[in-house]
Amino acid sequence: MLGEQLVAVHRNYLGEIISFQTSKGRIISYRKAMKEVEDGIITGVTIEERQDGTPYLTPALTSSFDELPNVY
Repeated sequence: MLGEQLVAVHRNYLGEIISFQTSKGRIISYRKAMKEVEDGIITGVTIEERQDGTPYLTPALTSSFDELPNVY
């Protein structure tokens, strides 16, 4: 059974993703999304690591979250 998917994004004025909408309609923060990906609640997303060691989310099936619509 597939978990929830990330279906939309909300960005701050700098263009950084600050929250997501899930396929169940929940609005969750970037940090909560990362935790739920780790826990297997959200699928279709992987956690990568930047050169400086900080983790970030990346979609598994598309090249970036830019393909997702805006939440608001």
